[in-house]
Amino acid sequence: MQTHTSHRTLWVSLLAATCLMTWPAGSSAAGSRPVVHGLVNARTISPPPLQEVRYATTYNFLGRVLYATPDVWVHKDVARALQRVQRELAREGLGLKIFDGYRPFSVQCRMWAALPDDRYVSNPKKNRGRHTRGTAVDVTLVDRLGREFAMPTAYDFFGEAAHRSSRAWTPEQRAHSLKLEAVMERHGFVPYPFEWWHFDFRNWEKFPPLDISFRNLALGVKTATPIPDSPNS
Repeated sequence: MQTHTSHRTLWVSLLAATCLMTWPAGSSAAGSRPVVHGLVNARTISPPPLQEVRYATTYNFLGRVLYATPDVWVHKDVARALQRVQRELAREGLGLKIFDGYRPFSVQCRMWAALPDDRYVSNPKKNRGRHTRGTAVDVTLVDRLGREFAMPTAYDFFGEAAHRSSRAWTPEQRAHSLKLEAVMERHGFVPYPFEWWHFDFRNWEKFPPLDISFRNLALGVKTATPIPDSPNS
């Protein structure tokens, strides 16, 4: 069993390394100009959403720690929109819990290597990812005590039951999912069809994909070198 696990880990690492080498010739990170990334910690939102960053733990589909710190970062425009969502929900004694926001491109490559299914993990060779731009968020609804609403599946369930078109949802699950969907849409987010928890900020394609580390974000680094977009973005 240990040998099998070691071989799989090596295979995933090799595929991820291959992904990182797919930047167009002549436009590598070393030759690109750093930009102000505009990422902010979701804790700056008022009222702050709850956070459960599973990718900073081993409690995720890879079973490995992928994020150096248990924080959610999003683009400042997304933070402003999430603040509007939070304030609307707060009037009902409700709020958001965020599972994920910005994801470094290098981590996106590792995820794709482990699960190359673009319904659930963005193909970094095709569009450089969605979370890599700080414009995608994975969220659910919670009550005033922080208890999650009953939703169609657990977070990061990769299967048809998580699709918005699924007929397997109970009336309660559908009502909660539609409530979340409606409030997110009112404030500029687009629901993703294959994951009830995933929402993209409008015009997400116009934001640059990034690979700044969580450690550098925590240290206050304000610039990052954008990943060149692929021709198929």
